[in-house]
Amino acid sequence: MASSSSSKKIHFDTTDDELTEHEEEEPEVEHFDDFTVASSWERFISEIEAVLRVWMSNAPNNLLEKGAVLLEDSGNLYKVKSEMKYAMKSYCMEFYFKTDPDVDAGKLADWNFDLHDLQLCFGVKEFLVIAPQSASGVVLDAPEASKLLSAVAIALSNCSSLWPAFVPVHDPSRKAYIGIQSMGTVFTRRFEADRIGSQVSIKLMHLEGLYELFVSKFAYSTMDLSVHNFKVRFAMKLTFRTLPYDDDNMKVAKISKSGESTDEMSNGMQWDDDCSWSEWYSAEDPVKGFELIAIWSEKMVESSMEMAELENASPHEAEKWLISLRLEEGSSGSGNPVGFASQLRFLVDALQMSFEAQFMEDFVSVENSGSDNIKSAMVVPSPTVRDRVLKELFIDGVQFSDFADSGHKTSRAIKGAPLVSLFAQFCLHSLWFGNCNIRAIAVLWIEFVREVRWCWEESQLLPRMPTNGSIDLSTCLINQKLQMLAICIERKCQMNEDYQDCIGSLDQIDSMSEDESVVGDDSFNIQTPSDDFSGKVDRKLEDVHLSNDKETSDLTRRGSAGIVDSMMLLKSHQSMHAPYTQEAPLMTEDMHEERLKAVEAFGDSFNFSAQLEKDILTSDMSAFKAANPDAIFEDFIRWHSPGDWEEYDDPEESKSSSSSALDIKKSKDSWPPQGRLSKRMSEHGNLWRKLWNSAPALPASEQKPLLDPNREGEKVLHYLETLQPHELLEQMVCTAFRAAADTLNQTSYGELKQMETEMQQLYLTMTSALRPLQVNRLSGDSETIEDLRRLTGTHERVEKLFTLAASLHRKLLKAPRLSREIFSDYYNFYVQTTAKGFTEDIGEKEFDKKHEVRDLEREVLSNMFVLPTANQSWRKVLSMGNLLNGHEPIVREIIFSLRDKVNNGNHYAAPSGSVSQQEIQTYRMYICGTSNDLRVSLSVVSCD
Repeated sequence: MASSSSSKKIHFDTTDDELTEHEEEEPEVEHFDDFTVASSWERFISEIEAVLRVWMSNAPNNLLEKGAVLLEDSGNLYKVKSEMKYAMKSYCMEFYFKTDPDVDAGKLADWNFDLHDLQLCFGVKEFLVIAPQSASGVVLDAPEASKLLSAVAIALSNCSSLWPAFVPVHDPSRKAYIGIQSMGTVFTRRFEADRIGSQVSIKLMHLEGLYELFVSKFAYSTMDLSVHNFKVRFAMKLTFRTLPYDDDNMKVAKISKSGESTDEMSNGMQWDDDCSWSEWYSAEDPVKGFELIAIWSEKMVESSMEMAELENASPHEAEKWLISLRLEEGSSGSGNPVGFASQLRFLVDALQMSFEAQFMEDFVSVENSGSDNIKSAMVVPSPTVRDRVLKELFIDGVQFSDFADSGHKTSRAIKGAPLVSLFAQFCLHSLWFGNCNIRAIAVLWIEFVREVRWCWEESQLLPRMPTNGSIDLSTCLINQKLQMLAICIERKCQMNEDYQDCIGSLDQIDSMSEDESVVGDDSFNIQTPSDDFSGKVDRKLEDVHLSNDKETSDLTRRGSAGIVDSMMLLKSHQSMHAPYTQEAPLMTEDMHEERLKAVEAFGDSFNFSAQLEKDILTSDMSAFKAANPDAIFEDFIRWHSPGDWEEYDDPEESKSSSSSALDIKKSKDSWPPQGRLSKRMSEHGNLWRKLWNSAPALPASEQKPLLDPNREGEKVLHYLETLQPHELLEQMVCTAFRAAADTLNQTSYGELKQMETEMQQLYLTMTSALRPLQVNRLSGDSETIEDLRRLTGTHERVEKLFTLAASLHRKLLKAPRLSREIFSDYYNFYVQTTAKGFTEDIGEKEFDKKHEVRDLEREVLSNMFVLPTANQSWRKVLSMGNLLNGHEPIVREIIFSLRDKVNNGNHYAAPSGSVSQQEIQTYRMYICGTSNDLRVSLSVVSCD
């Protein structure tokens, strides 16, 4: 052997010609050859070893920085990979690891749902997988698979690594693997997994046969065929699946008004028949069923007889129950779902097109419309459908209910119409009329206005509208106008009734004596005031004071609502009477704006606004004079405008703190009261005094009404008939969004804080997005239109959550805790997914969170598994046992295992050392599948 000093030196920058020349000049001498990388096989092992050393030298956190990715559906399992070549083939080696390995330092949980498939099959933690980069991703040639696994095993041994390595083999559908792992001692663990398809024998369908299969594997590996009875560790997991809820035998939990539920067979009834949106559409049930997992924890089994008894055990005997939700796969990906959100999109499109015409009639006549979009495929429903919609809107007997109870407390910030109002119902019907295109809306609106005019001309009350109270200025203008019209119809009806009563009683009044007429007038004075009477009247009638004030002037008193406590007339020394007064004339928002414009135009001069105030003031003065015949101007000021009556400071009075019934008598004794008119009322030429002097003494019942119902009613109809299309559509959009949200909010979904927050946020978002519509300055290409389209997406998101919440609430009404936890987990999953910017379907099938079922809740879930029908009886033919109300498990998973100490004298025992005291899992078999599809994974520890 030559020394290194005599060996030939070759420089990296030497050319081939130079190298040949040197070889010819110098004689060949003996030197060292590096045989470690002499062959391609050795170079392949060396390449694998280099990659393994890099992975081993990096901590998990460093691997994350170098490109490791988190596996889907795994809690804390990451993957890093490297590509390499051997014999003209490309391979990919993947290393699976966890960032917190100390958490699983003990025994690996058998039924941890975050485990990778190989972890569950073989009970490993960190592991390697090497596979060819091909379409199948598996090694089809058995010698190649063995050689590939040997290369990885040698590399792992050179690195002193204990990672198990796996190679996928056979057909990909079989999920077959072979694997190997060094145990760090003389022991080696070998792995093998394969699938048995239709060749499953009847014996392997039952627990007894599977037990004997495991025992036979143990006996074969130990060459001890006499071994039959020994202690085997056994654990089992069964998965049951409810029948689809759209089957004929579906049970529906009907929720009564009292909040109780009753389980009824469907009989063709939809799941959401008692939901608030069912009046407008039927939603597809997002919950397709539940998966129930029954788990038997690890226990010792000594014979096949015990396995036979376990097969007959009820799932109720399992130590743990888990439930998971099955959702519709791709529910939002299959077309556009029918719901409020989809129809609101059409309404926004109609709003954009409404700027193309001047009047609604222009959209009805296709010849007069210049838009090709309007002339094309905008279908108008038949007159029969239109008449049915109008009949539902103007149905007899449907009157107004309290607006305050018809929507969310925040919805009043949206300038629309209350949910129960006539215009809100018109908007909701329009969403489904002709798919809410602009032509269909125009046809329905024209017929709607005609029906409103018929109610006016025939003095028929408007349905769904209040006939008393003030105009709600927080609603849209159309709703205000309809409310004004309903009040005008009511007033007109009262005027007609009063006129008929007057004619019918004319002869009787003429025959009455003067005394009788006075008595009849007194009967009017003591009637109980209505709730909407002016606050200036004390509604308590004091009979004692009335009896003390009987004088001649009382014979002419009219329109009195009762005396005012502690107040007396300055001139006649009598108790002051509060009169019945007319209500202030009702005004809509545009009427108020007209008044403000008049004030701005005319200043303080006598204008429209001042004329209205004058009429109201004169009416009040006339009523006060009729109720107090001996009153003077100062008396009226003391009652109507107390701030304009200045009392003198009296130190004697300020010392008294008594407010007993003697105050009235005391005020009479200290007559007249010490005070005077304010400077404003005492000025020369004061308008109020002029009106007082000219006002006649007439009770409110005899005065000309401040509101002319005939004139105001015709003005309302003129507004409705000449309303521009875009003004109508702007108010329809606001009202439809508000009414749709209010309808959803009426759904019963249990105590879900998330939905309360979502609903509150939806109203705030709608308020902000719909605010530009109130300005009435939009155009067809306005950016607000795009904002409204985005708003429909927000509405769809909330509507989707509402549908799921309602479905869970009905199905788990008797297990509210489970309903809340399932929805909360789905909500968090939904929010996290959408927060990443995904606008498409989030893939509900990936949501598989498991929830533990408490003992008291097991009966509720068990009742979901109704007995199979006749067409499902085939399920019992190949039954695996452990039935739940006639249902066999869709998947059965079993783990058999044996543990032993290495120093117990068996064939693979170590002679000595601390490792001899370690208990290891020598045999493990994982079995998963059904009666005709079985997958078996086996790991065996041996001494090679």
